Amino acid sequence: MTQSFTSLAAPAGRLLLAFIFIMAGAQKITGYSGNAQNMEMMGVPGALLPLVILTELGGGIALLIGWQTRVVAFLLAGFSLNSGILFHLAPSFGMEGMAAQGEMINFMKNVSIAGGMLMVVALGAGRISLDNRAAAA
Repeated sequence: MTQSFTSLAAPAGRLLLAFIFIMAGAQKITGYSGNAQNMEMMGVPGALLPLVILTELGGGIALLIGWQTRVVAFLLAGFSLNSGILFHLAPSFGMEGMAAQGEMINFMKNVSIAGGMLMVVALGAGRISLDNRAAAA
């Protein structure tokens, strides 16, 4: 693989990983009350929604621009695992058929995102990032 291709892989990967968090955080702002109610139904205090929005939107943007990338990726990995367990795995135990399968797919999505985030923790932000720019200065 060429140097130029591999140097673009890290920012492209960060973009793809960040996209789900940025979109989810923005959606939680526009559908605030419904999201707070959904959290309450799952046993999570709705008062924590601003923290969830900050984690998703702020963390997604930080990941996208490559700022404090390893720390942010580690936090987003934990967030993905915890939300996957609370909102997808645990509820799936009371379901059958396609509903249970859908929740299991969503849980595995969260597990996969956490895996991608741990790869970012291991490999860093890459050459095109604020982290790398700060290290070069």
